[in-house]
Order: sequence, then C-alpha cells, then structure tokens
Amino acid sequence: MSGAGWLQFVVFGVLIAISTPLLGIYMYRVFFTDKAPGDRVFLPVERLVYRAIGVDPEGEQRWRGYAMSLLAFSLVSLLFTYVLLRLQGHLPLNPDHLPAVQPGLSFNTAVSFLTNTNWQAYAGESTMSHLSQMLALVFHQYVSAAVGMAVVVAFTRAIIRRRQRTLGNFWVDMIRSTTRVLLPISFVFALALMSQGVIQNFHPSRTVTTVAAQGVDSRGNVIATQTIPGGPVASMDPIEVLGDNGGGYFNANTAHPYEGPNPISNVLLMWLVVMIPFALPLTFGKAVGSMRQGAVVLVSMVILFVLATVLVYPLEGNGNKKLSVAGVSETATATNPGGNLEGKEVRFGVGGSTLSAMSVTATSAGAQGSAHESYTPLGGSLPLVNMMLGEVSPGGDGSGLYGKLILVLTAVFIAGLMVGRTPEYLGKKIQAQEMKLVVVYLLAVPVVTLAFSSVAVVLQSAQNSLLSSGPHGLTEMVYSYTSSANNNGSSFAGISANTQWYNTTLGITMLVGRFFTIIPVLAIGGSVVRKQVAPATAGTFRTDTPLFLGLLLAVTVVIVGLIYFPVVALGPIVEHLVGHF
Repeated sequence: MSGAGWLQFVVFGVLIAISTPLLGIYMYRVFFTDKAPGDRVFLPVERLVYRAIGVDPEGEQRWRGYAMSLLAFSLVSLLFTYVLLRLQGHLPLNPDHLPAVQPGLSFNTAVSFLTNTNWQAYAGESTMSHLSQMLALVFHQYVSAAVGMAVVVAFTRAIIRRRQRTLGNFWVDMIRSTTRVLLPISFVFALALMSQGVIQNFHPSRTVTTVAAQGVDSRGNVIATQTIPGGPVASMDPIEVLGDNGGGYFNANTAHPYEGPNPISNVLLMWLVVMIPFALPLTFGKAVGSMRQGAVVLVSMVILFVLATVLVYPLEGNGNKKLSVAGVSETATATNPGGNLEGKEVRFGVGGSTLSAMSVTATSAGAQGSAHESYTPLGGSLPLVNMMLGEVSPGGDGSGLYGKLILVLTAVFIAGLMVGRTPEYLGKKIQAQEMKLVVVYLLAVPVVTLAFSSVAVVLQSAQNSLLSSGPHGLTEMVYSYTSSANNNGSSFAGISANTQWYNTTLGITMLVGRFFTIIPVLAIGGSVVRKQVAPATAGTFRTDTPLFLGLLLAVTVVIVGLIYFPVVALGPIVEHLVGHF
C-alpha cells in the first residue's frame, strides 16, 4: 500500500467535506424555499419549458398523480430512446457509419439508461454514434438522475407537511433538479476535465501507425496500427458520474485515457459520484427543521462507505498471494505502484482503483475504473456487498436518501415493537399501511435478483455466457443481476450479457429495481402527508441520537445479511477459502 494511494483518499475526503454542506444548503433553497439562488437566470428558462409541455408550475399533485406523471414521462422517453437507437444508421452525426442497434440490445440499453442503471452490454465506441451518445444516452443521464431527486424531494415534503394531500409537482421538481443542480455542475466540470485531457470533438475513429509493435493477432501477425476513437466525451463525462449513471462513452469507461486521463481526473470524477448523495441528507435535515436528523442519516452513510473502503484497500494493496508464491513481486517501488494490479489502471494504482470501485458501487454510478472481476475474492466481494446494501452508503441521487429513509422507518418500527409503543418518525405515526409498503420496497430487489439468478444457474445458455465456472462464475452471474436490480450498472466483466436471455431478464430486473421501489416510496409519502404531527413526550423514541444511529446501522446490515449471505458465502467466500486451503 503506497503513500500516493492514501493521499488520493485524503484529497477525496477533503473535497467531500467542502461540497457537502455547501451543496446541501443550496439544494434546500432550490426545492424548499420561495426564492432560490439563480432565479433571475433559471426562472425564465424553466417557464419556457413549462409552457412548451403544457404544465402549470403552481398546480400540485397527489401521490398518484405524481407517480402517473413520472411513469408517463418514463414510457415516452423509453420509446424515444429505443426508436433512435433502431434508426441510428440513418441519422446524422454518425461519422463511423455504425449500423442500427439490434432490437434486443436497443431494448436493454433504453431500459438501462431510463432506470439510471446504465448497464452496457456493448462497447460504446464501436456501437453508438455521436448522436446516440449525446441525444439518447446523455439525455437520460440528466433526467433519470433528476427523477430520483424529485422523488426524494416529494417524500421529504410528505414528512414535513401536516394533514395535506399533495406532494408537489413532478415536472417542476424534475426540471429544477436538471436546470439548477445537474446542468451547472456538469458544465463547470466538463471544462475542468477538458483541461486534464478528456476529449471533446466530433471526429470519426482514425487508424494510425504505432511507434512500436503492440502485439500479434490470432494468426501471429504483428499489429502495427491502432484505431483512435473520437467523440464528445467531456460533455458526457461529468453527468455520467454526477447523475450516478455510470454509462461511459468507451467500453473501458473511466479507465480509458480519453475519459480518465490521470489521477487528478479520477479524483474529480469520484468526487462527482458522491457529491449529491452525501449532500442530500443535509438538505433533508434543513427541510425537516432538524440538522441532527440529517446528520444521523449522513453519518450512517459515511460509516458504511468508510468501512468498505478501508477494508478493500488492504485486500488489494497487499497483492495476490498466489502471484507472490510464483515469484512475482507486488511491492511498491519508484516505478511500480504495488499491490494487485491485475485489471487495474497503473495510472491510478491500487488506491485510485479501489476508491473508484467503492464510490461507484456505494452509489448507483457503476462507472468502473478497474475490472472488479480481477480483484481478490474478498476484495471483489465488497463492491457486490455495497450494492446488496441497497446502495445507501450513500446511494444514488435521491434514491440513496429515500432508500436510507425506508431503513429509518424500519428501524423506528422495530424500536416501537421493542418498547411497546406506536412507532413515530418526526411526529408522524408509522402504522400498518406504511409498513406493508416498506416490506414491498425491501423485498422487490432481492426477489427479482435471486429469482433470475437461480434460474440462470440451471440454464445452460445462461451458463455459456460466463467466463469462469465454480464460485467465481456464480459471483459473475449474481453480480450482474444485483447490479441491474439496484440500478448500478457496473459489471464483473466476465459475463457476455449481449444475449436474448440476459438482455431480456436484465431489462426486466432494471425496471423492477427502479419502479417497484419508487412507487412504494411515493405511496408511503401519500399516506404520511395526511397525518398530523404528534407532540413529542418523555416516552417518544428519539431518532437523532447515537443510539438510533447504531440501531439504523444494525438494521441495515442484518436485513442484507439475512437475505444475501448464503449466495455471498457460495461465491466469493468459498473462492477465498479454496485459494487459501
């Protein structure tokens, strides 16, 4: 483990500490106050959009209306993306003359970007035209993140309002998320990334002669040329990570030198990944009138994130023992960053690679800077466990916070059972109706993940897509469904997913993971918003204390352990034990 690796962690932590309070308060003013920063600039643009789509920004919606608007927008944008990909070969801004994307892959990709998953069963530079990348994919990277932010804003309103019926206006919340948060930050960071070497052009791919031979082909012929891709990458790079999307312009994603040129750009990209999720708990605390409540949620996220990161770095930084036995040195030197470099970018080293792995799986970004497949068995299990936690450490834009609040309600309910009182959160009673919806939320993702994984295990065509057999092959398979169901999009890299089975089942998994969680959250909001706030008494169980923080962490870990431990034990844990005994 090198000092340079630890330095990246320190810089990363300092950047988060700076942005979290500033962005958290800014978003509170954007969503929960009458006058927000930038009204003079943004309001005229937003009013123009409202008129164009025929929306009354003053009209509020009940939870069913909010949900129907969200679903209608999602359906239309899904069809738009599918049609554009199918017509790609006939549309402009296609300098490499790429053909139309095949139907199954078009469906899978459209669903993937719609649901904020950005699972990519293709190589972007050889499959998607510049127009498809910019219009179909980047468009979704903005609006899918904005939808998640809109849902958590509506849920927060439900908690703070008393005896009301409405949660706000979906169109206003989504558009404000885009114009006032996502677009300005993305624009600034696009310029910063261009200064570091991220490309931004409309060039076709170019074949160049290399300075020295790069290798041989399957027939033994020396390869003396290389294809250099072009494209508008810098405009896609920031929203790919800021929106916790993860869909990269290139197949190698942020490990590609045109997308992640150096350690500076890597730290900036990982900062963008967690910037909004870590700031939203403070937005929530400010909105509910108790920063201590927001702090409990934030600290629980930070603890889970730091624990996973601190565990994975030594596992990878100490190297692969099998290579050491074979006489391969993995010690850090002046010319070698040291550690297990299999599948990692030497420009980032183990430190930058593991920081990227933890950031993109603790959120819903999935923008890999290394091959998780090549990690040590236990090191590779931690990105998987991050996603199994429900991506609440800190999770995606909006989805991380409302996922954590669902766990808060679960912890409150358990505490109420323990002390024999009706559970309350911020003065609102949590009763049977809300808990039934909480159970739907908690079980939707595990059920679809484990159900499709269990079928794939016995399906020969699904097994044929695996690179490995045994425990590692099981991990490849489970990782793909876990990533899709949690709308993450990262992969274990050893699975060929562009098949009819995986395109279809992973697409269904993404839809369930997105909408079977959003709808229960809005339904809970619709129930809670009608309730009166009960005054606190001496018997009220406080939810802003270290005691509740410990209960919340315990509930998070126990729920995940009960559901997923058997499959984790059969995959990475067995692989680790086989390699050591």
